Amino acid sequence: MKKVNIIIILLLIACSCLAQDSYRFRIVSYNVENLFDYQHDSLKNDYEFLPEAQRHWDYQKYQKKLDDLGRVIIATGEWTPPALVGLCEVENEHCLTDLTEHSLLKEAGYRYAMTNSPDQRGIDVALLYQREVFKPVSINTYRVPPLTKQKNATRDILHVTGELPDHSLLDVFVCHLPSRSGGEKETEPYRLLAASTLKQAVDSLLQVRKKAQIVIMGDFNDYYNNRSVTEVVGAQPVTTLKADKQQLYHLLAAKEKALKDYGSYRYRGEWNSLDHLIVNGRLLRQKGSFHIMTSDDAFLVKADVFRADFLLEEDTRYGGKLPFRTYSGLKYHGGYSDHLPIYADFLLKY
Repeated sequence: MKKVNIIIILLLIACSCLAQDSYRFRIVSYNVENLFDYQHDSLKNDYEFLPEAQRHWDYQKYQKKLDDLGRVIIATGEWTPPALVGLCEVENEHCLTDLTEHSLLKEAGYRYAMTNSPDQRGIDVALLYQREVFKPVSINTYRVPPLTKQKNATRDILHVTGELPDHSLLDVFVCHLPSRSGGEKETEPYRLLAASTLKQAVDSLLQVRKKAQIVIMGDFNDYYNNRSVTEVVGAQPVTTLKADKQQLYHLLAAKEKALKDYGSYRYRGEWNSLDHLIVNGRLLRQKGSFHIMTSDDAFLVKADVFRADFLLEEDTRYGGKLPFRTYSGLKYHGGYSDHLPIYADFLLKY
């Protein structure tokens, strides 16, 4: 009888150890709406975010912004820090140091990688990561060539290759394509060029690494059905988990197409997503030690917009809700961002 009890105890311990060898690996993408510090960078056009400027951006507002973003990131992880967080619209390393070491995120243990782009305003993209589950082995940036001499340079594309606890590699691309300022059609060629730069980098990776695991995220300033996403990057909606390993798939496109008032961004009363999460088909297949988590609904995968009540406010002009932003025009509004975070859950076994 004692032997039976010992065997049962050993089995329970073994099952417990097996349970601990899996991890929900949440990836978040978030445009944080102009995370600028309050000091002038002599090489950048950051004058609007200085204490004496029209926005009156100062230390108190900056520190509140940092704490607010920390609160959003922890909440998006359901009170567990997400494994990876891609950020758009960050001015410099000073902002990231303050965010990771001097805000509500200081206990989360994040490290970061970021670009140093020729963007005139000085905004860049960055990746926060938990080193316990993602150890960078290389950090690269891709510069988007200018389409014309008159057009200002845009943000670089960040590419971080990291080792997972199962010893496989995960390649993460964070991008922020040129804006629509000046008109959607007039500015589309610049986004197509940036998307082409991204696609070339991804295709080159797929050629040299046959078992590549790829995640693309960021603000494309285009919707899921625009040419930059569908034609240039070639991201398809997820319709099956038996996917082509080399093909790219958009994790939220099916939801955006099917659901009304769905998205991470609201413009003139209409919800849509400028923010995207895209993976290669290898990560959809329920094989191996790292793959997307499945959902019980018709959309197959665990990916969504984080739409917590505290991130929303009343839209007094068009009705309904909209993201609670930091600025409304030049008027300080005291909110979080004009975008909502998006996320996807992966299962990591090790």
